[in-house]
Amino acid sequence: MLDVPQALLEERRRTDHDKADEMWEGVLHMVPPPSGAHQRLGSDLYVVLAPLAQARGLTAWYDGTGLFRPGVEDDYRVPDQLFADPGLSSARGVEGPAALVVEILSPGDETYEKLGWYAALGVAEVLVVQPESRTAELFVPHGGRMQPADEAFIEALQVRLETIAGPRLRLTWEGGSAEV
Repeated sequence: MLDVPQALLEERRRTDHDKADEMWEGVLHMVPPPSGAHQRLGSDLYVVLAPLAQARGLTAWYDGTGLFRPGVEDDYRVPDQLFADPGLSSARGVEGPAALVVEILSPGDETYEKLGWYAALGVAEVLVVQPESRTAELFVPHGGRMQPADEAFIEALQVRLETIAGPRLRLTWEGGSAEV
């Protein structure tokens, strides 16, 4: 384990580079800023998914919102996007089981290591997207663990996913579709 100098932590806070940092049961995980491809995909996905979530009574969060284990100060993750019941909102972020978490992969990130924590928290679905290939993996809880879903269909938003030529990610829902 690396002992991080306090001055570095203060500099990260001052420059806003710490907004994606996470605490895993009291252990700091410093996350580098996302790449341009990561940010573009995240923005494009959010523009499509947020209105669909709001139409279903969910609140959409993007860019550094923490997902917290309720009642625990030092155990949270910071997914790229999360969609949850508005009643779970707090001053520090979202408390408890989100309906959907979106993780956009970055080189060397810890996305897959978070799946067990998301399952234990009660997250209903986790969407993992690779920004360059636009491949999408959907995970759902099964037997206390997050497992790959049988089909690429986000229940919470009623959205079907498909990687198409380009590469692009096609999202289809009743009455509409989009490609990102």
